[in-house]
Amino acid sequence: MAHTYISELVHCVFSTKQRRNLIAPDVQPLLWAFLGGIARKNGFKALIVGGTENHVHILLSLPATQPLAKAMQLIKGASSHWMNETHTHGFAWQEGYGAFSLGISQKSDTIAYIRSQAEHHRKRSFEEEFVAFLKKNGVEYDPAHVWG
Repeated sequence: MAHTYISELVHCVFSTKQRRNLIAPDVQPLLWAFLGGIARKNGFKALIVGGTENHVHILLSLPATQPLAKAMQLIKGASSHWMNETHTHGFAWQEGYGAFSLGISQKSDTIAYIRSQAEHHRKRSFEEEFVAFLKKNGVEYDPAHVWG
């Protein structure tokens, strides 16, 4: 798209199915790099990827031509297949995801937050973190259906 300029930063969060600890610490750097490669291959950017044994945070920069839902489908589908083929038989991601838009002024804090996931989760579970994101971003949700 000639003469179309956007800055679309989205902090995406999703977990393994049933929040099972399926991403071994030694596999995490490989998976994070693989997720970045999926983005590059499909014309968008993963500015940073991080997480723990049961979930992932990705800060995406999307072009005008890339819908968020399609980006997430590509990321989750290819990485699930790769994990099953190379590391963890029976691997699957949860069905949905959280996606939170942010402005450029929030970029460096978000990168620092994603880098500190292991430390952060010594104090707070993924479930607590995710609900806090929903509340902070004013996302209406039904507690009975968040983990369904």
